[in-house]
Amino acid sequence: MRILLISPHFHPENFKCNDVAFELARRGHEVTVISDIPNYPLGRFFDGYGLFKRRRETVDGVRIIRTWVIPRGNASGARLAMNYFSFALSASVRAFFMGLFRRFDAILVHETSPITVGIPAVIVKKMQKIPLHFWVLDLWPESLTAAGGVNNRLVINAFDKLATWIYRNSKRILVSSKGFGESIGKKGDFGRKIHYFPNWADTALDKVPAGYEIPEISGGFVLMFAGNIGEAQDFEAIMQAALRLKDRKDIRFVLVGDGRKRPWVDRFVEENALSDTVVCLGRHPLETMPLFFRKADAMLVSLKDEKIFSLTAPAKIQAYMAAGKPIIAMIDGEGARIVGEAHCGKAVPAGDGEALARLVREVADMPREKREQWGRNGLDYCERNFNFKKSMDRLETWLDEDTGKN
Repeated sequence: MRILLISPHFHPENFKCNDVAFELARRGHEVTVISDIPNYPLGRFFDGYGLFKRRRETVDGVRIIRTWVIPRGNASGARLAMNYFSFALSASVRAFFMGLFRRFDAILVHETSPITVGIPAVIVKKMQKIPLHFWVLDLWPESLTAAGGVNNRLVINAFDKLATWIYRNSKRILVSSKGFGESIGKKGDFGRKIHYFPNWADTALDKVPAGYEIPEISGGFVLMFAGNIGEAQDFEAIMQAALRLKDRKDIRFVLVGDGRKRPWVDRFVEENALSDTVVCLGRHPLETMPLFFRKADAMLVSLKDEKIFSLTAPAKIQAYMAAGKPIIAMIDGEGARIVGEAHCGKAVPAGDGEALARLVREVADMPREKREQWGRNGLDYCERNFNFKKSMDRLETWLDEDTGKN
């Protein structure tokens, strides 16, 4: 099949769509990607890329076309809006001309944020009358309020109508969380279109670079958080838990990553004299994460106490499971359900720093054998429910059915 994948993020940025595109190409399909100039999460163009550099390239059999975009910068609201809409506009123009001069069999959209990424896909879909598969990893307009703090009804209603229009034009709506399906179903008669397509552990985690030296991690019980240090992860509650455990010098919160909330965390640690028990190691390449995971006694996942986040299953849950590590979660809904169903750890309610502190103390004091059993349970559950090959087999079957290629 000739597949057009549209995503604002692609290699060398690390997102699930990389795995999908490269695997489809490996299976013999012709994959073309429309993406932007890589600038996530640094906020500036990656070295070697620019408005006039490497706008077209082929990587592992995947043809990549990069449209112009305003970089994310410091990720302020205004700068993100410019980033989002510049990609939607430039990608739509590019998609129109590609729709005129190149033929595709199917379109796959990787929708992290924002929903406007679906506009260029619908353009090609209508021009060529081919199936559009819309892969939802972020609910809109709900995330505008929960993560962006936008409450203007005119803006919310406009994005709600846009989302409904895109769903209506999709042959299939792929959801990474079962809760997403319930929410999308309320926007229209989309029940038969919605298909569960869960996350998997990034394949990049299988390619640990040789000789990479990680910072020293030592002493006591290590609770590790790996990923984006942002608003959605509720670091206010995490730091309240760390503050309550300040006297437990044998418990260390180790944060691997960076993000908009990192300066706030650094200030909180300094102002509350937590440097002995809270350690920020900064950003490191995704493929090096297994080296960090090996040093952890348990892994932490958290999301704010917002309804949209209760519908979400963060992708880091699968990564933690695949590493065979027990999980401590401060999360509601879908994420808590998975942790409980897998018997790979325990969850406390989102936003409850006091309960998190009690759980961290409990897990730190429990026998190592019990924690290790949780880790084995998670690994087994991950292999049964979040297997990348099985997910790709399912996606390929859907594409075959919808294009009449089977």
